[in-house]
Amino acid sequence: MGDVLVLNEQEKKRILEIINKHGGDQGSLIQVLNMIQEEHGYLPKEVQKLVADEMRIPFSRVYEVTSFYSRFTFEKKGKYVIAVCLGTACYVKGAQAILDQIKERLKISENETTSDGLFTITSSRCVGACALAPVVIVNKDVHGKLTPDKVAGMLEAYK
Repeated sequence: MGDVLVLNEQEKKRILEIINKHGGDQGSLIQVLNMIQEEHGYLPKEVQKLVADEMRIPFSRVYEVTSFYSRFTFEKKGKYVIAVCLGTACYVKGAQAILDQIKERLKISENETTSDGLFTITSSRCVGACALAPVVIVNKDVHGKLTPDKVAGMLEAYK
């Protein structure tokens, strides 16, 4: 799960506030983890252990939840997460060429982050925007009817 991270006091305090907001209720584990990830960006082992200890849940249960749901990540992602839809409609309309163009321009592979921490490339099976195929989502921005020649401009807009 990567190198050991040492939380600073402010980060640890904020995580404890999130846990306490839910009263340490074990039934709110997913909500707590979601809120921490939204704020912290990812859920390294140290954060998962803190959650387990504070919520009085075995670490194995916390890890089970974080590893089951694809939404949770153990690695820090870039400021902009690029998700290329590879669902049937997008794939048929050229999504693979768009993904290849993004990888070539950023000089990283899928599920990697650029060295400057700006971009992470991922793919998705379907984002539910088939009428806009092919679709790329950057954080919450939807880019529809994309073509490989529009990739450079899209990326530049986020630099």
